[in-house]
Formats: sequence, structure tokens, C-alpha cells
Amino acid sequence: MDANTRQSEILKLLDHQDRVEVEDLASRFDVSLQTVRADLRDLSARNALSRVHGGAVRISSAANRAYADRRKLNAAGKLGMAAMAADLIPENCSITLNIGTSTEQVARALATHRGLTVLSNNINIINAMMGGQAKELILVGGTVRQSDGAIVGEDAVEFISRYKVDFAIIGASALDADGAVMDHDAREVSVARAILKNARTKVLVCDSSKFQLSAPVRICSVADLDVVITDQPVPRQFSEAAALAGTRILSAAQNESSENA
Repeated sequence: MDANTRQSEILKLLDHQDRVEVEDLASRFDVSLQTVRADLRDLSARNALSRVHGGAVRISSAANRAYADRRKLNAAGKLGMAAMAADLIPENCSITLNIGTSTEQVARALATHRGLTVLSNNINIINAMMGGQAKELILVGGTVRQSDGAIVGEDAVEFISRYKVDFAIIGASALDADGAVMDHDAREVSVARAILKNARTKVLVCDSSKFQLSAPVRICSVADLDVVITDQPVPRQFSEAAALAGTRILSAAQNESSENA
């Protein structure tokens, strides 16, 4: 079996599963581990998959939907979460937002905040905030993922490490009840981790549908966050893990109910 055939078979496997392992592929194709790693490097260079330790994962297999379509999902819930996030952010501070339709809504909710320094690896966020009240908009440098305008990869990680901001606002593709926060693209996860590492206050904005989804790459744990903002109450196990770590959970639905009471 030649390299082109093997690589085609690898992509077919990733159409039906989230992850492939180097050892399993070597056994399947009866080739060396080095040969499989070379195949994965080639596919990664073509942005056909994302390499992770011991194997590779599908790129952006989260919802299997176009980014524009994902903006429409749970639009009301995202607006509520964005408003809560904006309430946490004072004027005249610094903030980093990562790729995601929920973080885009947060950016729009911050449009009237004065004096913000905004750093983002999301081209859509920078475009949305241009002409607003922000003091400075900083677009992270690196490789642009054309499907959604995300800037990912090691160059982006290095760029972010030059800064230390007051607030990090991140999204995610999946949540586990045990407190794990996950995504699909290892390059995107590396950027999210860098954003969290280089911020004083760490906020996750993620709607409750993400508890029904799975993703193979771990960003962090709820214990690594200061605040989690969601649209509906979270599972009890997740809430208990957050309480044990001292992480605040804010629900847009509960906030709306208290305002209407």
C-alpha cells in the first residue's frame, strides 16, 4: 500500500471516529511507526487532520456544521451568556477572547465598554469590534484556519505568551460532567491553554448543549477556571466539582428568572 492510499484510508477512518492511534495504524497497514508518523505529518501539513500525542484527531469535528450555521444554534442562550460575561468585565482593562460563536457574542456585548485592550485569535471578533469603544485591538499572529477565521498553531501560542491580561474568555466544544473542558483541534487547544495561562481571571462561556457532545482533546478542568457561564443549570457532578475548586457557575436562565421574580 502506497502513502497516498494509506493517507486516504486514515481520513476515511476519521470520518467514523474522533481519533486514530499510531500503533493501531501501523498494525492495520503493516508498516513501521515511523511510516505512520510521516503519513500523519503530511496530512497535518495539508490541514486534513490535527496531530496529538500518540495519534491524530479530526479537525473541527465538534458539531460537523459550517461555522456560519453554528452561529445560529441557541442564539438566545448565547446572547444571555454574553450579557452576563460583559457584566463581569470592567472598563479600562485587558481581555483575551478565543475562537467560537459564544465568544463572538461576548465581544459584541462589550461594544460599549470603554478603554478595553482586546487580544484575540478570532478574526471575526476583531472585525466586530472595529470602530467601537475599545482602546486597542490586537490580532494574534499565526496560521489562519480558513473555515472559521481562527488563528492557531505554535506561532499563535508564542504570540499570546508575550501578554498578561486581566481576563480570559474562552469557549469549548464539549464538557464532561466530571469537570473536563474539551475541544477537537489540538492546535486550537494549545492556543486556549496559552490564553488561560496568561490571564489573571479565567472565564469559560459554554452553553449546556456541550454536555451532550464529546471531544478528544482536553483544554483544562473546571478547577482551572474562575467562572463558568452557561445558559442552563449544569449537571450536579459538574456543579460539585466546581464548588470543590471554588469556581463560580453563572446561569443565564437562573439570572433571567431572578430578574423576573
